[in-house]
Amino acid sequence: MLKDIKIPEISENVTTGTVVAVLVKIGDHVEAEDPVIEFETEKAVVEIPAQASGKIVALLVQEGDQKSVGDVIAKLEVVPAETAASKEQVVAEEPAAEAAEPMPHPPEKEKERGEAESAPVSETRPEGEEAPEPAPAGPAARRLARELGIDIRRVQGSGPGGRITEADVKAHAKATAAPPAGAWAVEGAGPRLPDFSRWGPVDIEEISTVRRITAESTVTSWRLIPHVTQFDEADITVLDPFLLKNAAQVEKAGGKLTVTAVLVKVCALALRKFPRFNASIDLSGKKLIYKRYVHIGLMVDTPRGLLAPVIRDADAKSITDLAAEIVDLAGRARNKKIRPDEMEGATFSISNQGGIGGVGFTPVISWPQAAILGASRSATVARYLDGAFAPRTMLPLSLSYDHRIVDGADAARFTRFICESLEQPFNLFL
Repeated sequence: MLKDIKIPEISENVTTGTVVAVLVKIGDHVEAEDPVIEFETEKAVVEIPAQASGKIVALLVQEGDQKSVGDVIAKLEVVPAETAASKEQVVAEEPAAEAAEPMPHPPEKEKERGEAESAPVSETRPEGEEAPEPAPAGPAARRLARELGIDIRRVQGSGPGGRITEADVKAHAKATAAPPAGAWAVEGAGPRLPDFSRWGPVDIEEISTVRRITAESTVTSWRLIPHVTQFDEADITVLDPFLLKNAAQVEKAGGKLTVTAVLVKVCALALRKFPRFNASIDLSGKKLIYKRYVHIGLMVDTPRGLLAPVIRDADAKSITDLAAEIVDLAGRARNKKIRPDEMEGATFSISNQGGIGGVGFTPVISWPQAAILGASRSATVARYLDGAFAPRTMLPLSLSYDHRIVDGADAARFTRFICESLEQPFNLFL
């Protein structure tokens, strides 16, 4: 019989992507869970496996195709074990019927929904006016809408009878918060580009999915967040020999002891001490949402662009554990093995460009986080200490923060805490 190989649900709020590699050809035999294609979404490149064992009899995709969750990418001839000896008697089944479309809203309900969506929403009603009809949504969807500051009555439901799901709330949040797909600057950006080929040869290439998503998310963050950057320097003269002394111990655990690993630990402790940096702002509800967990996103430079795997519960892990996890996550991000869910849920981010160079930069906050720490290349300079100049290794740091949540004095204290912790790392190790 024939079985469809479909693109499964990959991650929350991921519905489309690009086929970047086809790993099989017609006639190949595959086992269940063998990869069929590589599929690039806005979060990662993932392998889409066969859902059963059999022979590939049709391929319905090629490199560069845009596909969605649920699309059929190949057809598999599956031979039941009991009839394997008489394969010629197997009758191919017709492909499974397409999933039924969601139930349309009754005309009356459509009219009511249209009127409700076009009417302005007011938190207060004139005295004697009846309350609007509650939106058709469950407790989980309502709670999520409150957390995201969304009026659930404005969300278009996709469930039976127009029922609003959590996925609908997330889709609405993304559609209303982000600029239109393909926007590379703020709305109303400048005129059409000139024809550069008039002045000489040009090369044109398609924007990769990772680069496009990076651009769009950067525009969203810059548009929504009033950025301010606090600069400081940490004296890591003592940290360097500390790293060399303990490097072998960390390598035995599968990690590499670097400034980045120590920074993750220090920032995790700082987020506990200064919880506003671990919060998100809900302007519609006029609330701050404090996360009781500390998940740190680490910016990783990959051949495909910038990715940000997340180290979960960083405050509860030793530097040795963090170093091993950083090696694992960064390696899989560069080798296209990172899972989409491993790049979700960060409450704070770190971008360390010290291995490349530079003396400072202003990192862009990843909305809806409140801050991001940038680290540049350290340098040995002369500093006046105890009545004399002495060589000291200084690490430039730059903290970009959301000024709606954090005041400048708090940012200075937060950065000072990080600097002082790096200057005395012994209490943090292990």
